[in-house]
Amino acid sequence: MTMQPARTQPVMTPLTIAGRTFASRLMVGTGKYATMELMRDALDASGCQVVTVAVRRERLVNAQGKSLLEFLDLSRYTVLPNTAGCFSAEDAVRVALLGRDLLEQLDNPGASWVKLEVLGDKKTLLPDPAGTVEATRTLVNEGFKVLAYTSDDPIAAVRIKEAGAAAVMPAGSPIGSGQGVLNPANIVLCLELLKAGDPDFPVIVDAGVGAASDVSEAFELGADGVLLNTAIAHAKDPVLMAHAMRNAADAGRQSYLAGRMPKRRYATASSPWEGVVSYIPGE
Repeated sequence: MTMQPARTQPVMTPLTIAGRTFASRLMVGTGKYATMELMRDALDASGCQVVTVAVRRERLVNAQGKSLLEFLDLSRYTVLPNTAGCFSAEDAVRVALLGRDLLEQLDNPGASWVKLEVLGDKKTLLPDPAGTVEATRTLVNEGFKVLAYTSDDPIAAVRIKEAGAAAVMPAGSPIGSGQGVLNPANIVLCLELLKAGDPDFPVIVDAGVGAASDVSEAFELGADGVLLNTAIAHAKDPVLMAHAMRNAADAGRQSYLAGRMPKRRYATASSPWEGVVSYIPGE
């Protein structure tokens, strides 16, 4: 008997945000790495095409005089400035404008994009819903494509979309916590409400990822993308973890597209009962 070759890896549709498409559905941060070289290698291993840079906290030059931008291939990556560390709408808008000025000088296609964070307090780093909506409106009027970080509150997510966001990014769990997707039911509700009448609207799970299984779960719930940083940067082997995250993204997305079997209360036989000969001891 001739063995048939295994099927080739299926080609998945790209992620589209505000008219731009990306083959990779992972977005990866550039902070918290032990060295710039390690960051560069981890980003490469992840296969990502969008990398985030915290404009407020990132000086772009470390203590050794090395510039972050020297370790980013700007022909390969879209740099997405974020407003991490901002605790008011006004502060976030100011930082976003600063990030745009920087990237316009570098002729990077992400110059008019921003990952918006307006935080409520320094202990939990939970988002300020009202401040996020306010900043989203202002930045959209300034010509930005806003990818807005929010909690997993479905109503807050909808209000941010209504304010003009190009993508909404509900948190899986608190920033940097590594707890994974704590409330999958709320993520599903966010997806349902945000995509109602607009199935192509991008919803990206952001924050809280700790392991590859968390990435896979987010995609299996139906998320269009996942943004992470600490889970790779603080792994014992960041480059290996970046590979794992890349594989998990593909597996999770494929699992979602394939359509999982329904969950059942009781067992169901893998093989049919018809034709099975019953045997009763002693007969």
